[in-house]
Amino acid sequence: MEVIIKPDAESAATLAARLIADTLRTKPDLVLGLATGRTMERLYALLAKLHEGEGLDFAGATTFNLDEYIGLSPEDPNSYRSYMNGHLFDRVNIARENTHLPNGAAADPDAECAAYEDRIRACGGIDLQLLGIGRTGHIGFNEPLSAIGSRTRCKALTPETIAQNAPLFDRPEDMPRRAMTMGVGTILDAKRCLMLVTGAEKAAIIAKAVEGPITSMISASALQWHPRCTVIVDEAAAAELTQTAYYRWIFENEPEWEAYR
Repeated sequence: MEVIIKPDAESAATLAARLIADTLRTKPDLVLGLATGRTMERLYALLAKLHEGEGLDFAGATTFNLDEYIGLSPEDPNSYRSYMNGHLFDRVNIARENTHLPNGAAADPDAECAAYEDRIRACGGIDLQLLGIGRTGHIGFNEPLSAIGSRTRCKALTPETIAQNAPLFDRPEDMPRRAMTMGVGTILDAKRCLMLVTGAEKAAIIAKAVEGPITSMISASALQWHPRCTVIVDEAAAAELTQTAYYRWIFENEPEWEAYR
């Protein structure tokens, strides 16, 4: 795991956008795993700007999102499909049929989850998986006690997650209590993982995920096992990390990061 500390949320999102853009330019048929949430909104705006201003080409890319609420149709304005359409897909030249999210309105959610795994495998797996982290330490909706080898499945959401996300709904009481999510094992299968975390409210949980023990209580901690995981944080989110001097030294001295300094 590599940890990169940037001065603020804007520079953290900019670095994440540059890494994704460079990967896409190198591999135009990139299979890209995507995440939702407020942290990702600036990142997606930057990718859209790179498409418009520099011709960043999404035509050959395929995307798979981490999760979707059970019970919401793709047309529901609170669905993650609507979020992705508004923040990214409608703003770049990606074929809509190449963008994948679980169908929250599926008649058989368990069958939908199994089919989602099949679709990922049929595309050869995910090349680069973008991640955020929830306040319970979850990646996707892999809430506490999610098995590290878990696959795409239905999960009950914790009261903490519901409290965090419900204000995004016009009627907070309408927020679903269950979601479909890629499993921790599905995420770990990605060839590379990129986590973006900003804000002081995430400082305690990202410190546990990065520097604490690997535990199913904090699903993000499983990323310590991944052979190529980069975590980008701003100064506020880095406040409780203990090895910041080392993380800064790596970024300033390793040749791999020279183009991004």
